Amino acid sequence: MKIEKPELLLPAGSLSKFQTAFLYGADAVYCGFAQMSLRAKSTFRTDEMKTAIEFAHSIGKKVYLAINLFSHNKDVTHLKEVIQTAKILNPDGLIISDPGIFQFVKENIPQMTIHISTQANICSWLTVDFWKKLGANLCVLGREVSFQEAKEIRHKCKGIKLEIFIHGAMCISYSGRCLLSAFMSSRSANRGSCAHSCRWKYKSKLLIEEEMRPGQYLEIEEDDLGSYILNSKDLCLMPKLNKILETGFNSLKIEGRNKSEYYVAQTARVYRKAIDDYFENPYEWSCEKYVDELNTLQNRGYTMGFFDGIPDDKAQDYRDTLSKSEYRNAGVVKENCDGKLVIELRHKLKEGDEIEILSPFQFEPIKIKLNAIYNKDNNKIIEELSPGKTNQSVKIPIPKTQRNLFPPNTVLRIKVS
Repeated sequence: MKIEKPELLLPAGSLSKFQTAFLYGADAVYCGFAQMSLRAKSTFRTDEMKTAIEFAHSIGKKVYLAINLFSHNKDVTHLKEVIQTAKILNPDGLIISDPGIFQFVKENIPQMTIHISTQANICSWLTVDFWKKLGANLCVLGREVSFQEAKEIRHKCKGIKLEIFIHGAMCISYSGRCLLSAFMSSRSANRGSCAHSCRWKYKSKLLIEEEMRPGQYLEIEEDDLGSYILNSKDLCLMPKLNKILETGFNSLKIEGRNKSEYYVAQTARVYRKAIDDYFENPYEWSCEKYVDELNTLQNRGYTMGFFDGIPDDKAQDYRDTLSKSEYRNAGVVKENCDGKLVIELRHKLKEGDEIEILSPFQFEPIKIKLNAIYNKDNNKIIEELSPGKTNQSVKIPIPKTQRNLFPPNTVLRIKVS
């Protein structure tokens, strides 16, 4: 059986990230409004979303709109308005987790494609079959499903698409169904407003007793590094991507609706290249160069999560939550004209720095030493500039031979150590 190339699905928490994802090779994006989805920080307005979806369709790309919270009574009063908006926007599908919302959509937009969200915690072929019989078009498997389980689900469930997560943050609780944030900071993970309480430093001095060893008390105590008892490393399945691709999943999903443009660009370009290279020559495919690039993202260290079954303690980082990467997001290209790039800063740049620009037209980063930095507004040379609170921008000159490599929304990075 011929295996078809899967859809590469990227998050888009804003219009600029939406454009960035497609620039760097995404086949589709998923996004949503702050209301009725796990996107409390979404900046999308309805008119922006409509323009974005029309743009995606004009270049043959897809957009899925998330309505994936679990509803309370107060949410139901807004549902008609949300569904009417969805009709106007005409996305390629809705991402849903709540059975009541699923039923409401089927009754009011019967032709709409429906994807069942990871929030629904689908971990067996029986559950996939349940949603298939109700009329779902795709199921997103929970991160807690092992690769062997996912293969069995793929084998047993024909006629419905399957999607799996391949990269992004891991939740210490069950795929976003976390009550810790709501309990500790009154911010619901189910509303996309997670406070990431699992990343906090906890002072601990506890005695625990295992039930089969009565009277034998074990002490849990923090050391001088602190105690990060709930801090998971980030998911990265690039080392196993070849096995995933040969299994025949329909969609590969990147987590990160609140991440930076650099994260969106880098995950899109690296996984796009890795997928395309595998299908061009699967027998000589190797993960190393792609993993090296993914290591430039800010990350808590990588784990393969539940891929091989229940993860061991190496999936956690008990020491700290600091990024393991030496690189930082340096900025975004806003204009390319007259031999100079206008860069909106995300990190301080100074004369003499070396930046790396990630062109969407080649995989190898392009290194440029900043011999001169120009003030965007008056073209005067400056020694350095920091991002600040007002989207500070600079101009930098580029060689004539490279001027066509950096369209708007191109990202750049800088090594900080």
